[in-house]
Amino acid sequence: MAAPEEPELSQAQTEKLLQFQDLTGLESMDQCRRTLEQHNWNIEAAVQDRLNEQEGVPSVFNPPPSRPLQVNTADHRVYSYIVSRPQPRGLLGWGYYLIMLPFRVTYYTLLDIFRLALRFIRPDPRARVTDPVGDVVSFIHSFEEKYGQSHPVFYQGTYSQALNDAKRELRYLLVYLHGNDHQDTDEFCRSTLCTEEVITFLNTRMLFWACSTSKPEGYRVSQALRENTYPFLAMIMLKDRKMTVVGRLEGVIQPEDLINQLTYIMDANQTYLMSERLEREERNQTQVLRQQQDEAYLASLRADQEKERKKRAEMEQRKQEEEMVRQSALAEEIRRRTLEEEKERKSECLPPEPRADDPESVKIVFKLPNDTRVERRFLFGQSLTVIHDFLFSLKETPEKFQIVTNFPRRVLPCLPTEEQSNPPTLKEAGLSRSEVLFVQDLTDD
Repeated sequence: MAAPEEPELSQAQTEKLLQFQDLTGLESMDQCRRTLEQHNWNIEAAVQDRLNEQEGVPSVFNPPPSRPLQVNTADHRVYSYIVSRPQPRGLLGWGYYLIMLPFRVTYYTLLDIFRLALRFIRPDPRARVTDPVGDVVSFIHSFEEKYGQSHPVFYQGTYSQALNDAKRELRYLLVYLHGNDHQDTDEFCRSTLCTEEVITFLNTRMLFWACSTSKPEGYRVSQALRENTYPFLAMIMLKDRKMTVVGRLEGVIQPEDLINQLTYIMDANQTYLMSERLEREERNQTQVLRQQQDEAYLASLRADQEKERKKRAEMEQRKQEEEMVRQSALAEEIRRRTLEEEKERKSECLPPEPRADDPESVKIVFKLPNDTRVERRFLFGQSLTVIHDFLFSLKETPEKFQIVTNFPRRVLPCLPTEEQSNPPTLKEAGLSRSEVLFVQDLTDD
């Protein structure tokens, strides 16, 4: 059964396919297409996933066996900052609050009951992560559609990849969990997260990863970090050689307050990063020193070995050259003798030349590559192979050749092929009683 044909690509998809191949250097167009299809033709996410693979980070589409996220959340020294909702003011504010309180309690109670009942009917689809990069990219697109293009630079990759990059680069990682249904989410995104001062601060000081808890990837991170309310921010860094949550910010935080709290967390933990940088530098220096010592020893050893190798190589080279000359001369002699024997055999097997007055005879003049002419008669009913064998038996004829008519110019099929096992006769080939044929040398070809 034939495999189903893949659908044709649109012009935009073709352009993305060629652009992705240029950016990644992949030679296989099928692999490029599969990668882009996995990322829903989002070229930015596909390129970043490919670059992560080249840096040693496993692709999210070929993940290792699932295991808990390697983030230390049990540190009791975690800085926590929670902003409560402002209390109502004045008689009018308290009146509105008391009137809306039963409706608000009823709404959220019914919503929780509905979600709990739904879990008994079918498992939570967010518990199964199948496309983590797609979840992140989808959140970014929906965020931009609602709040515009002016926002901090989102890390376009999985949570695990963001952790790996922050660990490798010794940078802070700020995680933002977006609660779509929470009443404070919209205010936080518009009034705090998308302000110019917050954007500048986050883009220059840390990596920023975000996802919605309605997506499987965001839900998985939510289960690991255990937030209490939204908006939720967690500061993660390398501490004591483990990626550790060092700060938790919850609730609607104003821009200036957010910057101050993040600055405080970074200042309080800066010594850990500095210590890790010093340890890495010491390890690198020790490794470089050991490597230099090993290289010096190996260089001396290689120099001695190279001298000995050159002597042996020169002797071996001379032997090989002498043997190649001898073998080449022997092969040429064998080839020459074999060719002479073959020419003699072909000459002995040729049919006798017909008489000039034979009505079935054909007179052919052959022009050889060395400008000599040879003339002989053949019969119309004889195969073109006879012509080839006659020319092959001549000493002046090259080892490989083909026979060509003058006008119209065509190559005569004198030898059997897969399509035509029996070459045609002179008559079938359209030759007249008197012909001039050219012998073309194919030895160089």
